[in-house]
Amino acid sequence: MQRSEKPFSGGQLRIARLANCFSLDEMGEKVGVTRQYMHQLESGAKLPNQEMEEALADATGVLSRFFRLTDLAPLVPEQCHFRKQATTPQMVKSQALARGTILGMVIDRLDTMLSLPPVSFPNIPAQSAEDIERAAEQCRIEWGLGLTGPITNIIRVAENCGAIVSHFEGVSERVDALSMDRKRPLICRSEAKPAACRLRFDIAHEIGHLVMHQGVQTGDRETESQAHRFAGALLIPRSVFVREFPRSRYLNWQNLEVMKLRWKVSLSAIIHRAYDLQLIGADQYKRAYIHLRKTGQSKKERHDDYIQREEPELLENALNVLENHQSGSVARLAVSTGLKNEMFKLVTGFPVPMSKAHSVANNVVNLF
Repeated sequence: MQRSEKPFSGGQLRIARLANCFSLDEMGEKVGVTRQYMHQLESGAKLPNQEMEEALADATGVLSRFFRLTDLAPLVPEQCHFRKQATTPQMVKSQALARGTILGMVIDRLDTMLSLPPVSFPNIPAQSAEDIERAAEQCRIEWGLGLTGPITNIIRVAENCGAIVSHFEGVSERVDALSMDRKRPLICRSEAKPAACRLRFDIAHEIGHLVMHQGVQTGDRETESQAHRFAGALLIPRSVFVREFPRSRYLNWQNLEVMKLRWKVSLSAIIHRAYDLQLIGADQYKRAYIHLRKTGQSKKERHDDYIQREEPELLENALNVLENHQSGSVARLAVSTGLKNEMFKLVTGFPVPMSKAHSVANNVVNLF
């Protein structure tokens, strides 16, 4: 096998290992070496011979050239907005970030072959509640959404702004949401939440991070609270929320359910939004959540099934455009990024090769 002139990168090996959620011990067992030797390879203290390099590639689902690519840079904490569950292990977070790094490289290559929607997330740092409300309103205006009606498809909004929305199999079930602030932003959504309205809120939450927290390390209570308020303000602007929210001594749940179906936002989020806007007090807010818990609506609410689940479109359409132009293009894309078929499917969610698409997305332009 002809060797590349570029040196073997232990950092690339670490990304490939973490993308598979292998510990150093598990990786060592797969290639017949010790944990210590694996650590030395990843740290650059030792270099593998050709046989070991091929064994490492086979174990991680990549080509040997993957370890010698120079355009693969791991994401730094300031680029990653990660909202994990309390019981989520650190390894799952590392796995998500590694897959995001690899997917980002695939997207970078796609960007040189197709004209994807330009990235149009404004940079609006926000601290106060008023800052956040205005940031959401500014986004709605800039994106042509207006301030008086519901957002039909929040995933399409994110994709029209240039983000890639996806999910990582085996990871998404253990995180609430994840976004990566890079040249072309990535949003990873959870597949564990059955309610479409909650998924919509998660996407809006991540949009909030991409708008307000560029270059800011997030994950603490303050930044999460800011993104939460932004999501509510983006999905239901305050001016119309104040008009439509049924104010009375006791909450009118029937009217709230009508509001939920119109705006495609959960009852829980509506209650939280009303509290943020001081339309209800702390006692009424607390009683509302007790009511939801006692009626079995903490995780699944009434009428959740009436709200249609939204699916990402941009990445699938882009790969279909590429394959329709010339059969085998997606396979060549995988090879150019140093990925075997299984790793390509792991990070993109789509197999190689892809079948011919019957239609071409009108927001993806072929540059061939």
